[in-house]
Amino acid sequence: MNIAFISAIVPVVLLLIFIYRKDKGQPEPLGKLILTFFVGCLSVIPASLMESLLMPLAPTAESMPVLNGLFTGYCVAGLSEELCKLLLLMWVIWRSRHFDEYFDGIVYAAYLSLGFACVENIGYVMQGSDPMGTALMRGLLAVPAHFLFAVTMGYYLSLAKFDPSGRSKHLWRALLYPVLLHGTYDALLMVSSNLGGSDSTFSTGLTVVLFIAFVWFDIKMWRWGLRRIKRMQERSREHDFDRRHPFDGFIWNV
Repeated sequence: MNIAFISAIVPVVLLLIFIYRKDKGQPEPLGKLILTFFVGCLSVIPASLMESLLMPLAPTAESMPVLNGLFTGYCVAGLSEELCKLLLLMWVIWRSRHFDEYFDGIVYAAYLSLGFACVENIGYVMQGSDPMGTALMRGLLAVPAHFLFAVTMGYYLSLAKFDPSGRSKHLWRALLYPVLLHGTYDALLMVSSNLGGSDSTFSTGLTVVLFIAFVWFDIKMWRWGLRRIKRMQERSREHDFDRRHPFDGFIWNV
């Protein structure tokens, strides 16, 4: 098997194992996880169609490099990909009997998003002029970014599932926050790339600032993501305790 192909898949597999091992309460059925992953692989199709419809609306990179990067990052990539992921995720798990604790939303969202990232990563790596270099950079940045967008989506999807009174609010957040994270991630890279060809001192300085902002943003995303994972693990334990010990609170109060 081609080494570039393997290198494109490895970071996806590592993150799949990572989030599966975090699900310590009631691990999800392997068959359901595999189905969710492959639905994520297929989500590339509607996302690509939506992107192809929005891309002609983008300002030109030559005349408006900043606006082009912002529109492409937030509207073309962020909105198209995260909306398709969320709709398919809800179709797969919302009414599933296996979606029965808080942490499940993050697990299923991660599997679906990593399915998307897997197909996208294979495409970039296999078609690039430097497959191994592309695989390394995307394995360190792009694939984990899709994972972190999914953590945020799954976090709010679980809140929507188990908090009916705030369902609409949480569902909007399950879309809005991943779009903002995804859009910011892509926009920082795209604006920087658009300005990279300019020889002006201002453009060079702005590119450096954008790179620093990107590194800071990536670190913050990891911190946010790990905090949300920990928070949902705690909620799942509390939820599981309430289900298994329904009279403990009553006895304690008596």
